[in-house]
Amino acid sequence: MSVTVAQMSKDELKEMIEVTIEQKLLELLGDPDEGLEIRKSVRERLLRQKKAVAAGERGEPFEDVVQRLGLE
Repeated sequence: MSVTVAQMSKDELKEMIEVTIEQKLLELLGDPDEGLEIRKSVRERLLRQKKAVAAGERGEPFEDVVQRLGLE
């Protein structure tokens, strides 16, 4: 079943345009870091940060950020 642009809501059209633009940019530009190796020190730091976030030692809950910024 096909849907025409006239049948879409404003939000549906916006989402479709965003997805299309993102896909095209990825197609044209690709991932500039693709194929590069991550340094051991960077990998270790990222893993430490991930563990700290999981343990609640780092980061801020999404809901708190939304409320603090008044995005509710």
